[in-house]
Amino acid sequence: MKTYIKFFIVLLTISLSFSCSKESESESIDNGNTGNSSMETEILSLLNNHRTSKGLIKLEISKVIKTQTDAHTNYMIGKNDISHDDFKQRSDYLKQNDNAKSVAENVASGYSSAKAVANGWLNSSGHKKNIEGNYTHFNLTAKHNSKGTWYYTNIFISK
Repeated sequence: MKTYIKFFIVLLTISLSFSCSKESESESIDNGNTGNSSMETEILSLLNNHRTSKGLIKLEISKVIKTQTDAHTNYMIGKNDISHDDFKQRSDYLKQNDNAKSVAENVASGYSSAKAVANGWLNSSGHKKNIEGNYTHFNLTAKHNSKGTWYYTNIFISK
């Protein structure tokens, strides 16, 4: 049961003001040059489809966010557990390098399809709040460990 509950860990949301002069490396999800796997692209599309069904704007892909989702997913795989460990450092990095004003994060593990993880997050009030939040950009890493267990990190930012 403990593992099941971990699938629905409520993510940390930190909203802090920040201004930065660095350029953002963002692009639309339709570009095809995002560096995302087909599973990741499908999850991001499902999340954007949900947002537009609620009258919210589509989020843009940020390559800078991808550096942080990759690193955190690798960390969780190495730890063999999902967590929001070091979220503040990821948030601070995105504020300094991608003009983020606020940052939120969803994590999960164990889901074996894009639809399953998207539905898991949408059926969790905390995760859904982030998906439907006032954000402008996002990205995601979906990766499995050597035993085939999938781990996911999804980060949202507003600029």
